[in-house]
Amino acid sequence: MSTDTDERLRRWRLVLGGGAEADGTGVALHGRDADMDRTLAALYGGDGRGTGGEGGRREAGLGGSAPRVARWLGDIREYFPTSVVQVMQRDAVDRLGLSSLLLEPEMLEAVEADVHLVGTLLSLNRVMPETTKETARAVVRKVVRQLEAKLATRTRATVGGALDRSARVNRPRHRDIDWDRTIRANLKNYLPEYNTVVPERLVGYGRASQAVKKDVVLLIDQSGSMAASVVYASVFGAVLASMRSIATRLVVFDTSVVDLTDQLDDPVDVLFGTQLGGGTDINRALAYCQSRITRPAETVVVLISDLYEGGIRDEMLKRVAAMKASGVQFVALLALSDEGAPSYDREHAAALAALGAPAFACTPDLFPDIMAAAIEKRDLPIPDMDAHR
Repeated sequence: MSTDTDERLRRWRLVLGGGAEADGTGVALHGRDADMDRTLAALYGGDGRGTGGEGGRREAGLGGSAPRVARWLGDIREYFPTSVVQVMQRDAVDRLGLSSLLLEPEMLEAVEADVHLVGTLLSLNRVMPETTKETARAVVRKVVRQLEAKLATRTRATVGGALDRSARVNRPRHRDIDWDRTIRANLKNYLPEYNTVVPERLVGYGRASQAVKKDVVLLIDQSGSMAASVVYASVFGAVLASMRSIATRLVVFDTSVVDLTDQLDDPVDVLFGTQLGGGTDINRALAYCQSRITRPAETVVVLISDLYEGGIRDEMLKRVAAMKASGVQFVALLALSDEGAPSYDREHAAALAALGAPAFACTPDLFPDIMAAAIEKRDLPIPDMDAHR
């Protein structure tokens, strides 16, 4: 038998589980492979990895013991790459109901932190004992710092460029003229006999370059399905708030509305100020934001929600229409995460699209471009697969 065939059978044996004759592979595992198989069996043995053992489907073996789970978490980090570890941790929480064990400090110290783990911790925030909260904050802060390092530079550069372009004026005062751009804009007016360019159109920048140019409102649905979006939006909110030329407001909502703007200097505080789960009242949240808008023509409102409205649907749509009519740039994101669009209310998405506010899922990498387009009042770069026109 060829080496390639042996390797394929070995991999199938690890996938299928069971005894040496698992589903006809005829492969027995030894050493490290046998240890890997035990870690997989502990999570997947009771559902979906074949049959075997003593006459039947083998059962998942993590149980409810925190020390046993902590050892298992250490084992999967030894045998699998980080991306696989994070998936297995997520599956362990979902399939085996391990959320309660994440309330124990020793468990948190053993896990591989990622956005989804942060979402799980935030959903447990209200029942988390004091002995665990500091460890949980450390885990959340680690993930937030990783996200900031990945996202902040490009966000500032992309959004800052859009702010500069949107502030450009065509009738500047003499000291505000951008001569470089003015000359390029008027090259067609070059007079060779005078060796000069006639500046028919002047290009410049606004005088108060450090003044607030745009108001941005991030309005975040904190229902349970939006956990990853809440994490990313909080990080982006902190990055935008660090830019002097943007006045950033961050508001989270379920059936109530909480303004977390004064905590934007620390996205970890923002995240622990959320309460994942509960109902949804988008209309009430929009009403709050509407009451805070003082410069509609210079305001961008970003609603991040799956659009399952528990409030008054018609009022919600009227508020969006009124905002847009007043000059507000309104952006509706079904999700701000790497996973694509979640389950969402298609009827409400279609109604928003009819108002000129298409709802679509947005990845973190695309978000700076979305914001730049909204600031410049251009068409949004909507991903084709997520657009709802």
